[in-house]
Parts: sequence; C-alpha cells; structure tokens
Amino acid sequence: MGNIQNWLKIFTGIILLGIILPAGVYAETEESVAVSKHAERETSIELYDVEKRMKRFAFDSGFHFEYPDAVRGIYVTGNSAGGSKFEDLLNLVETTDLNAMVIDIKEDHGNLTFKPDEDSPYADIAENYISDPEAMMKVLEENEIYPIARIVVFKDSVLAKERPDLSFTENGKVWVNNRGEAFVNPFEKEVWEYNVEIAKLAVELGFQEIQFDYVRFPEGFEKKDESLSYTHGDYEDLDMNNIKKRVEAVTDFVAYAREELSTYGVDVSVDIFGYAATLEETPGIGQNFSRISDNVDIISSMIYPSHWTSYFDIEKPDTEPYRLVTEYAKVENEVLGALDSPPVSRPWLQDFEAPWLYSGPAKQYGKAEVEAQIRALYENGIDEFLLWNASNVYTENVDYLIGKE
Repeated sequence: MGNIQNWLKIFTGIILLGIILPAGVYAETEESVAVSKHAERETSIELYDVEKRMKRFAFDSGFHFEYPDAVRGIYVTGNSAGGSKFEDLLNLVETTDLNAMVIDIKEDHGNLTFKPDEDSPYADIAENYISDPEAMMKVLEENEIYPIARIVVFKDSVLAKERPDLSFTENGKVWVNNRGEAFVNPFEKEVWEYNVEIAKLAVELGFQEIQFDYVRFPEGFEKKDESLSYTHGDYEDLDMNNIKKRVEAVTDFVAYAREELSTYGVDVSVDIFGYAATLEETPGIGQNFSRISDNVDIISSMIYPSHWTSYFDIEKPDTEPYRLVTEYAKVENEVLGALDSPPVSRPWLQDFEAPWLYSGPAKQYGKAEVEAQIRALYENGIDEFLLWNASNVYTENVDYLIGKE
C-alpha cells in the first residue's frame, strides 16, 4: 500500500505556480490523523503528477470506436476480461445483436483490474487480472464492440482501510456492512479526485465511456448516521439536514466528474437504484434521480425485478419481469421527460436467478424472462440496455431486438 500512502502524503518543498505546500506525514493513529487532516486535504492527484496530467489533455489512445445505433451490452469482470472466458463473451456479442461491454477497471473491493505504470500512485492497488489491456482494446476495436469502463466509487474497502479518516468509523475501527464491505466518504473531495483520476487512466486505455457505480452512501445510512464517526468536509456548515447534505455531496461528485472528463471526449454514465426514480430523494444513500440525471450523459437504473419489494402493486416482482419493467419505465419516462436535457436511459436488466427470495426453487431466468424485460423497454421507448450477471454467464439464444420496431 506504499504508493497510496505516497499519493496521500504531503511532499515537502513542492512548489506549484508559486505556492509552497506545507509538509506532513500520514500516520494511522486517530490523534495524528486529526493533527494532519487539514494539511492532507491540500494534497491531490493533480499536485502529485502535474506534468503527466497535463499531457493527458492531448492524449490519443490510438483506438477508434463508433457509438452503436443503441448500446446493448453485458457486464464483464476483470477476471473475465483477462481470462479464458473472454473468448466466450466475445463470441456471444459477435453472434448476436449485442454490441458493448461494461468492463471492470476499478472493481468492488477498490482494486484496479490492470497494472498501470510502476510510478503510478495506483500501482499498489492494482491486480493483474487484465495482463494486456492494449491487446484487449485491439480485440474490441477489431470486433466493433463499444467499450465502457466501470469504476466503483464509494464502496472501497482498500482505500477505507488505508485511510480511515476518509471513511466511516465505529468505536475507532473502519465500519463495514453486513457483507464485510467498507465505504469511503462522499463528503471528502480527496475521494472524488482519487476516483476521477482512475477514470482518466481508463480513458488513456481507450475506453469511450466512464460508468461510475456505487455513487452513494451505504444502504440504510440514515439508520447509522448518528452512530458513525465521519467528516462533513465543505458540507459541514450548510444550512440543511443530513439527508439534504448527502444529496448535495453525491450530486456534486457527479457534476465534478463530468466536468473533469469533459475535455477527454468521453461520455459519463452513472448506475443508480431504480427505486430512486420513484422518490424525491433517497433518505439514506444520497441519490436524487433527477439531479444526477441532469449531470450525466447516460443514466443506468438497476431495475432487476428481484431487487424490488411490492412496488407498483406487484406482489412478487421477480416472477413478473415484463410487468415490473413496464411499470418502472412509465415512471422513469415521466421523470426524465421533466428535464430540459435528459440523458440517454440505459437500464440494467436481470440475467440471473434470485434464490434468496424463495423458500423452494427460485424462478429461473432464461430466454423468456430476459426477452420480457427487453420488450418492455422497447415498448416504452427505451432503446438501450445492459445485462447483469455477476458470473458473466448469459442466457443463450436471446432475441435482443424483440419487440423493437
């Protein structure tokens, strides 16, 4: 983890544009963190490597990709992208009307899925899942497969454990949810910079779109708000309650990311809970559907039928994929229709089973269930979609244009 710490330390004697930065050293004790916190906030990726960052504005990856008629894509893990399964996934896309891949670049634990330059501040968080990113991008280019880089933002056990002061703590320890996952604090702009700079690395690889996932506080945060220790950064003195502050921070991150990436000629998309479209704002996680949509090129609602309760008067949504997606699409169309410049809608669809919902055999998701979701989108004027299966095993013989006029 040495390079993360180097990135986050203050470098004695650095002079940038006539400004001399103070020196400081990071230590993992709570007391020293408190003493050095203000100084550490002065540090950012931009100061760490200004020269390289400026070169990126003229960076040309050498790859050329055309935006498809409409994106129809699948999720691909770093392991799959760099392993033997990649050939199977390529074949799936090449032999169907699919045309895009969403590939993990910063995955759910907080690691990169490829090795950057040795002098990169991210070298020590990198796994060698994709051993030859350039070769992978060449294959995608040759096969006209649109590449989207997935960056998991605020769920980040790696950074949280390395920098507890950028996370949420409980009784002096980094807090984790019931799945053992730690989050970093959306109020902290250091965390914003950390993730957006990773997004720029993905652009350098040749990705045409950056998809930010886990752009939120932990689920159920409104129940943990008062018991966890964390900072509010620049949001401390805002005259609003904590729910509103969370919405401000999440929205501001998205706006910041889009602005930072605007000179790179790539699209910015955000994954968001589907139920966020049905509420003014989510009380715990800080997602406001309309405000996030106002700041992205593409909005990708996760509308897996298995992830809904009895919304839309559907008692068991997992068993009625067509009806669930139809009812959701009506709501989303109304919400996005109220915006002056709505983003492209590209929902995540379910291509997996949900055994946790059943005491007996789970409803199987096959050709009929996947096609039902796709048809419901098309019938409601939504032409793009992504398929999620965590294991990257997708249903065969699906008509991905079913019901499309």
